[in-house]
Amino acid sequence: MQRLVVLISGQGSNMLALAEAARRERWPAQWVAVLSDKSQAPGLAKARDLGLPTGVIEPLPGESRLAYDERLAQALEALAPDWILLAGFMRILGEPLIRRFTGRIINIHPSLLPAFPGLHTHRQALQAGATRHGATVHLVIPALDAGPILGQDSLSIAPGEDERSLAARVLALEHRLYPRIVGELLEGQLRPGDGPKQQGARDSTVGALT
Repeated sequence: MQRLVVLISGQGSNMLALAEAARRERWPAQWVAVLSDKSQAPGLAKARDLGLPTGVIEPLPGESRLAYDERLAQALEALAPDWILLAGFMRILGEPLIRRFTGRIINIHPSLLPAFPGLHTHRQALQAGATRHGATVHLVIPALDAGPILGQDSLSIAPGEDERSLAARVLALEHRLYPRIVGELLEGQLRPGDGPKQQGARDSTVGALT
């Protein structure tokens, strides 16, 4: 059984999508912990409702990012995860932590990377006049949102669409994409070196800036 740790900061909707898929598809995995950097993150209560173990590693007053990452890394090492799944974890992980878990940290990003890395991706897409947008599951490396892509899915941006509606539609897409890619990794159908898997490849490969 492969050991999963999920990191969240907020609602935990992607965590819930992963947990539901794991139960439905009987993944060969054990949920070791759902960890958050915020004690009041709503996703923690949702995880507990599902019977998942939870924990909180909040930053201390005046604590540097490096010091926080060290505490987080020690907690992760004690849990011995095979995979660390970022699901709305709103902290940028530093290079020392990432290198300690090379090839084991996965993130979902709400854009068709390499287009629109960082924050406010839906706003970026709309301001750029993109006709397609979507989500990307990728391995985490020290460079922000630049790790090897494991899978993507996309949708058309409707004429006159606003940031809020686009965000909601992309989030629904994330809830399908992330479990699919993680499930394929756990089942051995996908390996990190295989290159990206795409849902509806013709849609997913259309340039986000067309």
